[in-house]
Amino acid sequence: MRKLGYATLLIFVLGLGATMLAQAVTEADLARLDAAASEISQRVANLRASDSTLASQVERSLALLKEDIVYLRVRLRREGTLQRADYTDVRDRLETLRVKSLGEKVTGQPVMGDDPKTGGDVWIVPVGTEMDVRLQTALSSATAKVEERFEATTLVDLRLGGAVRIPAGTIVRGFVGSVRTAGRVERKGSLTLAFDEILLPQGASRLRASVTKALDGKSSEDISRIGTGAAIGAIVGGIIGGGKGVLLGVLVGGGGTIAATDGSDVNLPIGTVLRLRVDAPLEIR
Repeated sequence: MRKLGYATLLIFVLGLGATMLAQAVTEADLARLDAAASEISQRVANLRASDSTLASQVERSLALLKEDIVYLRVRLRREGTLQRADYTDVRDRLETLRVKSLGEKVTGQPVMGDDPKTGGDVWIVPVGTEMDVRLQTALSSATAKVEERFEATTLVDLRLGGAVRIPAGTIVRGFVGSVRTAGRVERKGSLTLAFDEILLPQGASRLRASVTKALDGKSSEDISRIGTGAAIGAIVGGIIGGGKGVLLGVLVGGGGTIAATDGSDVNLPIGTVLRLRVDAPLEIR
């Protein structure tokens, strides 16, 4: 019985070793990541002609992923081994970005036509329109996951043709496009947020919008300014003019990427005000 037990244990150990060997990350695996990144780079060049905003978002996310690939390669060479989970995380994010670079709908990121319909029953919110929304979901680069969903609500009525088309309190939904946790290599955390849906009184509509500014929604002075109304293409409430409403510790870059400026993670509590820019014509029926 004892010999049988030793034999069973030996078989188990050998089997475990073979499994671990099969799951070991190799240079060939990292080469496949490089190939995937190169493919996305080529797609970005084609995408730029049809959708420059989306191309910039993809390009920025790709730059971060390339840094992750370099980091994985350095670890593999120094330590001789690499966690499979670290490899699959980068691989999966590359695949998500590859699909996104196709310019097709993926996880609620719709592509709207460049030639919007017109007519008495259809209103178009043009590209460049800005509106402020208040986060209803706390977000942090320390805990957020790519494709994680979140919600926000509009702060003021948006008028078109003399009537309110997007009332205050309208829910807008978005997702985390990319996330980087503050760490030893990249000490400043970052989040890329994208908005893809708006729940109008007539029903849900497709939306493509990105963040241009993060503001402190807890300041009573700023809140009173926000409520003064909005005009198409105008900055809501004049908050940026005074500068007091800008959320400290973060900087918003191209494509809606919010990065920490103080060597920590980005933390956006519930109530944070985000200024959105409409990146594709929004149809309101």
